[in-house]
Amino acid sequence: MKLNRTLFFAAIIGLMIGCKKDPKAKDQVDQTAEKQEQEGETATQKFDYVVEQFADLKILRYQIPGWENLTLKEQKLVYYLTQAGLSGRDIMWDQNYRYNLTIRKALEKIYTTYEGDKNAADWKAFETYLKRVWFSNGIHHHYSNDKIKPEFSKDYFSSLLAATGVEFSKEVYEVIFNDKEAKKVNQSRGVDNVALSAVNFYGQGVTNDDVTSFYAKKKSPDATKPLSFGLNSQLVKENGELKERIYKSGGLYGAAIDEIIKWLEKAQGVAENKAQGDALGLLIQYYKTGDLQIWDDYNVAWTAATEGNIDYINSFIEVYNDPLGYRGSYETVVQIKDFDMSKKMSVLSENAQWFEDNSPLMDAHKKDSVVGVSYKVVAVAGEAGDASPSTPIGVNLPNANWIRAAVGSKSVSLGNIIEAYSNAGGSGRLKEFVNDKEEFELEEKYGQLADKLHTALHEVIGHASGQLNPGVGETKETLKNYASTMEEGRADLVGLYYLMDPKLQELGLVEDWEKTGKAAYDGYIRNGLMTQLIRLNLGDEVEEAHMRNRQWVSGWAFEQGKKDNVIEKVTREGKTYFNINDYTKLREIFGRLLRETQRIKSEGDYKAAEALVEGYGVKVDQAIHAEVLKRNEQFTSAPYSGFVNPVLVPETNEKGEITKINVTQPKDFVSQMLEYSKNYNFLPEVN
Repeated sequence: MKLNRTLFFAAIIGLMIGCKKDPKAKDQVDQTAEKQEQEGETATQKFDYVVEQFADLKILRYQIPGWENLTLKEQKLVYYLTQAGLSGRDIMWDQNYRYNLTIRKALEKIYTTYEGDKNAADWKAFETYLKRVWFSNGIHHHYSNDKIKPEFSKDYFSSLLAATGVEFSKEVYEVIFNDKEAKKVNQSRGVDNVALSAVNFYGQGVTNDDVTSFYAKKKSPDATKPLSFGLNSQLVKENGELKERIYKSGGLYGAAIDEIIKWLEKAQGVAENKAQGDALGLLIQYYKTGDLQIWDDYNVAWTAATEGNIDYINSFIEVYNDPLGYRGSYETVVQIKDFDMSKKMSVLSENAQWFEDNSPLMDAHKKDSVVGVSYKVVAVAGEAGDASPSTPIGVNLPNANWIRAAVGSKSVSLGNIIEAYSNAGGSGRLKEFVNDKEEFELEEKYGQLADKLHTALHEVIGHASGQLNPGVGETKETLKNYASTMEEGRADLVGLYYLMDPKLQELGLVEDWEKTGKAAYDGYIRNGLMTQLIRLNLGDEVEEAHMRNRQWVSGWAFEQGKKDNVIEKVTREGKTYFNINDYTKLREIFGRLLRETQRIKSEGDYKAAEALVEGYGVKVDQAIHAEVLKRNEQFTSAPYSGFVNPVLVPETNEKGEITKINVTQPKDFVSQMLEYSKNYNFLPEVN
């Protein structure tokens, strides 16, 4: 049959481009689901993507396309890398909260040994609580950071403990039910963020001032290549003195790290090429020593190792879980490259300098040479730590500004994860929140392509764009607790600015740049000012970095355009909508905000960052929030999704040599979580 060219292009891009590091990509999922509801199931849905749904969560599964095309050596490499990743799984649990491993192991023992009534409402509530804890790698919600509240009583829990012989200290028992350490990451203004965050990056009694003063004394051997101080350690007080506990073999988390090293050494033995093998060797040395100079050497080597079919992310990387942005959460993603799809989007990388030269940034803040921006589409073969069960769908690494400037970076889109989201079904929220038929039709025809192009621009151009002024420290030091949301907002703004540029059509990426841009702007404003609020409880402030950036970008743009009615707030039949009246002027507003956001980063202007984020990104309009929640009640699809991983099962001969590796799917979420706890249990409850 004939294939409409626009839809064909959208389909291609849809397989290629993920969303920001934000793992939810809700607009994209909802728009696809809306189409599925109208059109019915397609042939691509024969694979059962949906595992189950509970609380506010949906569990999905994904396939590994191209697995059968890999050589046995390549399959071994993938297997060893996934085993290395899973070996560090419990590190993430302990990083998230000091009692998480104790609580998880107790809950799992109750679940597997209880012989009482499993049809009772209280038991069902216990099951749901355990699943929510599994999903979040701990007792704090993976997105809101709030402590997950059990929907069973203390008395019932006590009866479960007695029936199964599980013992708890009084302190750990109480922490499940009380309001202490209620936020995993507290980003509020005017408080001691470290002291009020439950995340286990800092010992008891450590404060904001302790952290900043401790690292202010650290000096890198080369000031132009600042080391990532604090990335791989816990900062504690011992006898009143601050001390780092380094994550390394023989150090903190050493037992799990030794397992990671074992599998990485196996992976190095089947590396596809010398560059890949050398990078793995440096990662192994980093895990053995904890030396941050080796970490930088590794990142340089890893960034330059672009040949081969297999790639990976492994170690302590993203700093979103640290209220001050120093410490990296453990994560791993193992990837199989999709060279055909990546080649189609290499046009963005090839034109990175054009985008930099034509941006609205001050000339002093533009890079003379945008180096080594690579963008590839990959199929995920396994994830662990901070990337699982809630996964990113687009990643840009490394994070060090100087490496990005001097060597470049790798941007990847997790194509099979996006495919799973797109085929998992959902709700009809789109019709409920669009202002009119025109907005709906633009979203239907151009929305998915617009959202995915925004992601590509965000990752490839946005994160690679701009430079710091000479002498200005790293962003985590200058912008502190606002660093993450400012960086994500800056990259979003780069994408927004160029989504209404005819250059995209000139490059062959769209057939109608104006309509694609309009759909992108409609979706961003709708999400930033309204629909993302479905993820919050009424009365909550916005905490998560990506949600904050979407709100402060949208809120600032709305206010700046009031004089000319650029974005109109419409009330109809008691419902609120936001309608864009002038897309050209909105682009100019985004350009001004991009220029200012880059200035803030380049100059390290903490006060301006604070004013922007606190003024527009934190507080929620309670009337609109209540309305959005009410309007959303009609939809049953959970607002958050995550994944079980495929299981790689090796076959061996009589000599114990691997002869084949099969890809299977887990039975369900519960069985995979219990299997992981059994097979990758390398840490004690208290570390």
